[in-house]
Amino acid sequence: MYPGMVTVSHVSECQRRLAIPAQMQAAVYRGVNDVRVESVPVPQIAGGEVLIRVHTCGICGTDLKKIHTGSHSAPRIFGHETSGVIAAVGDDVQGFAVGDRVMVFHHIPCGECFYCRRKVFAQCPVYKKVGCTAGFEPAGGGFAEYVRVMDWIVRRGLVKIPDGVSFEQAAFLEPVNTCLKGVEALGLEPGETVLVIGQGPIGIILASLARRAGARVMVSDLYQQRLTISESYRIPETIDASRSDLVQEVRRRTYGRGADAVMLAVGGNGLIRPAMDSARYGGRVMLFAQTARGEATIDPAAVCVDEKTLMGSYSASVELQDESARLVFAGEIDLAGLISHRFPLSEAVGALDLASNPRPDSMKIVIQPAL
Repeated sequence: MYPGMVTVSHVSECQRRLAIPAQMQAAVYRGVNDVRVESVPVPQIAGGEVLIRVHTCGICGTDLKKIHTGSHSAPRIFGHETSGVIAAVGDDVQGFAVGDRVMVFHHIPCGECFYCRRKVFAQCPVYKKVGCTAGFEPAGGGFAEYVRVMDWIVRRGLVKIPDGVSFEQAAFLEPVNTCLKGVEALGLEPGETVLVIGQGPIGIILASLARRAGARVMVSDLYQQRLTISESYRIPETIDASRSDLVQEVRRRTYGRGADAVMLAVGGNGLIRPAMDSARYGGRVMLFAQTARGEATIDPAAVCVDEKTLMGSYSASVELQDESARLVFAGEIDLAGLISHRFPLSEAVGALDLASNPRPDSMKIVIQPAL
């Protein structure tokens, strides 16, 4: 049972609902670079839905992009890397009960449309609908005390957390799924050399998964502190990009050829050209963090004459839910160990600021309402 929760007295009602307040705290997006911790109504659930009391919600780069660019209308409550405890279940919910420890995917595809039939799930119109909300227009809702999970997400996107697995480890299930999707899209062969540019939490997960696939992995970052963390995750081949020419160093380590595959785990478009230059002739370059629309300069002959493949991967794959869950819950990667800062919900604005302006020693930032 979630610490501090009190059950109601009536037994049948207790099976469906824990004592839930009328109001809760939430970090509400009010406009560009304007997030405020406010008191808002606890969302009401309907038949087929559940209400989760949030334990941990990670801050994702896509949350920050939406806050800083104003790409989404206000007000909203963001946050989608969410784990917690079921506080209430609606009628017709099967397989879940009050008190279950769960994590939730905020997107689930229809499984039947043009894009789903081609396994491009992130482009499914139903997938693009957000199925979790803490109020206002659905936007994930994890930066709040309670989250309402809608029926189609309950059916296919709600995952029980096994005993012995922490809420913090479980909160990484969605980002691990996205990383696994990207690594699998590269079609890595054992022994291939992969360069991962950027060693924040996502970069370390990508590198760990590439190594798991049998690749030789090199990683780069501007901060030596992050490269030291990478080494603790058994990724010994590091390149300090603040001291070395990345492209030349990669070529030096690969007999002048370049990497077989490059994954760009840093936002912004300025590193696309170095990423492509670091790939060998016929190599692959994966854009993983370029979620903001804009323009970028590339050498078109690198694609045509040099036969390099420029590709992208975005969001999670429903087909990888079971595999990613096994990986996360088995502890193959110490994901909770990537958390450097934990903030209570009352300090959510500071958490978002740190995540937006990372320091060399800051990695994954999480918000935990129960703190």
